[in-house]
Amino acid sequence: MNTPDFILIAVDLVAALILACGLYYPRHRRRDLVVAFLGVNVGVLAVTSVLGSAEIAAGLGLGLFGVLSIIRLRSSEISQREVAYYFAALAMGLIGGLSQSNVIIPTGLIALIVVVLWAVDHPAVLANSRHQVVRLDRAIADERELREELEARLGATVTAITVQQLDLVNDSTLVDVRFRLDTAAKREKRRDPALVATAGVER
Repeated sequence: MNTPDFILIAVDLVAALILACGLYYPRHRRRDLVVAFLGVNVGVLAVTSVLGSAEIAAGLGLGLFGVLSIIRLRSSEISQREVAYYFAALAMGLIGGLSQSNVIIPTGLIALIVVVLWAVDHPAVLANSRHQVVRLDRAIADERELREELEARLGATVTAITVQQLDLVNDSTLVDVRFRLDTAAKREKRRDPALVATAGVER
């Protein structure tokens, strides 16, 4: 193995530590997934470094994506955000493990992955958007009424709803809700009908 290979391995390991310990853990606090991300990255890095063939590594990468999908179905639930971290760690391991005569492009790609994850998973990006599965203590078949009920309960503007279960026997509704948090003024108006009426008159 030549010197550029060692440089790429070092770049990959540093990037993986930044991804798992510098970005993911401070934001989401799941230690088990930090171990998983680093394990996937180092494992893929080691295998691709030994194999050393771009064709074999490409096939290995596709196989690992499939294996990770199966593991995800059989393990504890993880979010789509965490799947993105998994695939980022895997991709960095593949890039870092391949033999390269020029380290600039692979290093730039690894850095790009880290920067993109830092940016799109930043708390300031779409900070007011939320997602919850809510069970209401009433069976509500009318979508408009359901939306109004959810907005009143959540103090938020509902952007999308998907009814998962409408139980007419036990009088309950299970609904997947996407919503946007309201400002304090909007929440106050939702709670006080008099304010809503006054605002309507003034307009």
